[in-house]
Amino acid sequence: MAVRKSEVYSWRMTPDLKAQLEQRAREEGIGLAALLERISREWLRAKAAESSADEREQARIKAAAMRAIGTLKGDDPERSERVRERVRARLAQQRAR
Repeated sequence: MAVRKSEVYSWRMTPDLKAQLEQRAREEGIGLAALLERISREWLRAKAAESSADEREQARIKAAAMRAIGTLKGDDPERSERVRERVRARLAQQRAR
């Protein structure tokens, strides 16, 4: 099934870049427009993969943080003043495992 193309976009580039793109298109036996469309699609896929990897990393960080939330226990009236110290100690303890 042929895809109907109706949108036109133009931009300026250096003569050298244009010549390189035209040469590559000739070597691959396709038109310059087809080459530029393929390059654009590949770039978009790569960016989507990067975003997906970043989202997975953010989810991992959030999960690690959620394991520590609400885990400080005790009847220490100075608990809120000493929370930084306690969190650092707990993180150091977890890293040592």
